[in-house]
Amino acid sequence: MAAAHAAGLEPEALRVAYRTMLMSRLVDDREILLKRQNKIYFQISGAGHEAIQVAAGMTTRPGHDWYYPYYRDRALTLALGMTPYSMLLQAVGAAADPSSGGRQMPSHWSDPARHIVSSSSATGTQYVQAVGCAEGLRMQYPNEDQVVVVSSGDGATSEGEFWESINHACLSAAPVVFLIEDNGYAISVPVEKQTPGASISRLVSNFPGLLTIETDGTDFIASYRAMATAVAYCRENHGPALVHAHCTRPYSHSLSDDERLYKTEAERAAEAERDPLLLMKQLLVEEGLATEGELDDLQRHLQHEILEDSKKALTAPAPHPATALDHLYSETCDPTSAAFSVPALTDGDDRTMADLINTTLREEMRHNSRIVVFGEDVADCSREDQLHEVKGKGGVFKLTAGLQKEFGSHRVFNSPIAEASIVGRASGMAVTGLKPVVEIQFFDYIWPAMMQLRDELASLRWRSNGGFAAPMVIRVPIGGYLTGGAVYHSQCGEVAFTHIPGLRVVFPCNAADAAGLLRTSIRCEDPVLFLEHKKLYREMYNRSPYPGDGYMIPLGKARIAKAGDSLTIITYGAVVQKALLAALEVEALHPGKTVEVIDLRSLSPYDWDSIAASVRKTSRVIVAHEDTLSFGFGAEIAARIADELFTFLDAPVKRIAALDTWVGYHPDLEDHILPQTSDIAAAMAKLLAW
Repeated sequence: MAAAHAAGLEPEALRVAYRTMLMSRLVDDREILLKRQNKIYFQISGAGHEAIQVAAGMTTRPGHDWYYPYYRDRALTLALGMTPYSMLLQAVGAAADPSSGGRQMPSHWSDPARHIVSSSSATGTQYVQAVGCAEGLRMQYPNEDQVVVVSSGDGATSEGEFWESINHACLSAAPVVFLIEDNGYAISVPVEKQTPGASISRLVSNFPGLLTIETDGTDFIASYRAMATAVAYCRENHGPALVHAHCTRPYSHSLSDDERLYKTEAERAAEAERDPLLLMKQLLVEEGLATEGELDDLQRHLQHEILEDSKKALTAPAPHPATALDHLYSETCDPTSAAFSVPALTDGDDRTMADLINTTLREEMRHNSRIVVFGEDVADCSREDQLHEVKGKGGVFKLTAGLQKEFGSHRVFNSPIAEASIVGRASGMAVTGLKPVVEIQFFDYIWPAMMQLRDELASLRWRSNGGFAAPMVIRVPIGGYLTGGAVYHSQCGEVAFTHIPGLRVVFPCNAADAAGLLRTSIRCEDPVLFLEHKKLYREMYNRSPYPGDGYMIPLGKARIAKAGDSLTIITYGAVVQKALLAALEVEALHPGKTVEVIDLRSLSPYDWDSIAASVRKTSRVIVAHEDTLSFGFGAEIAARIADELFTFLDAPVKRIAALDTWVGYHPDLEDHILPQTSDIAAAMAKLLAW
């Protein structure tokens, strides 16, 4: 017992730990049986990880600390207070499943009261979110000592987001405990084929400020000591810690896997001798803390309780199909409603779209102290001691200029060049109650953040059945027509994001709309992708006086940029002005014919009512956008018009868009590839003659 006493463990704590470990294994075994009986649909086990997980739960404080677990963390979540019954409700997919309401696979934990943030199946994505969560807690509660625990298997450490999270946690001294539960395999791939030297702790040991502890994750006392040391290090604000726990995996990766196909019998037998339940039971008996009979009675008692829980879970009602769209977006704050229609109070001279975005950000930061702005190069100067000596950067397009000087480096700061980290950290901050407004420097470089955007951020509210949400704004300069932008500074591709449930997508084309839509995006409670066309930042024709500190435009409400009766063109972004010019040109050549130009402004949701009303009036339609033609946003609009408004059409729906290729560097190439005023005018003339 000397080791237990040295770790601060009393006999009762050891008995409680064993009970939780055993409970975890027995729930696994019950689920395995249910899966083999075809009563549940999936099973993945935490067997072999119980000792380190219970140690993690016993050394932290649920409801105070925060947790980003992964799918093997059954024993951890039991130690934090979740119950076998709640887990079995998730296994059967019941409506009463407290983690997801039957929406997620088993072992995808979520518990707002205990600060267990909804986990996903993606590996490694949780790490950057955990760092953002720690940053958010420290910003809001600087005098408290919350710690964030984030865990995964050893295989997930091969993901780029793991390294981005370690990098930023060390840069910011974030109070994060990285728990690596190393069972030696990523499904069938052994650790030496994943990690150089087969040791993640050795690889990260030279990161400045990172406490690294390697421990036997099958030994509860050693695991407890390791976790207690790591948690204390973080609580005392020394920085992040990483615990590398060597575990076993006595069961296959999941019931969809058979480890006998790639593990030898000798290896499996050696693992069985290191089973943490076996080792813990031996410790209790040898130290006189329990008898074999008492522990056998405990096992029978728990088996009976879990059997009864499974019977109840199997009779629990399934989710009603009518609830499938519930919690996709906020149900208490509707940015499409009239509450977000606030008229402009214009005053002063015309200003550029860039100016009004900057002013709106500034006014919203004055209005809401929870707003933080960060991204690549968005600060005026990263070196605080030099801030007063320099004019300041404020973004490559200067849209955040001066914000750091006014609001301080704790609210406006630069990020490493790591787009997944920017979005993931913002998500973690938003979960704690901050309102991040982040910038991805160019749309062309948003793709490393796609996993965070699609699989994590946009699904969070839905997959947690309304338990968690991460409202935030992601500002992204987009588009071409700049001359010289070429492949990597001219991309459009908004349709990849309008296809994501749970994500709002906005694309203004003028200064006033940018101000009104940005304010709505910031004040709504959903994640918003706010697309800003680079070409439009400082144009003369789209300028406007500042429309006032309260000006808002509801999402999903189009603007009739020009009224007409003979033809409708539906567009957005930089193509709006080209459509207006084409309309004037065509009307001059076709007396009596008028063209209606609809600027969508919001792409998800989009204003179907305005589209339908115009099509019923004109009977001829063009959909135009800068993105490529095939599978573009216009295809969805055209298909819906053909489906729902076919009888009103006097001609086929025409689409105008970029060629299905990349934007070229030479101006002649760019002009040919991107849609021009002449292309739109030719299509208008053709439809009017139909």
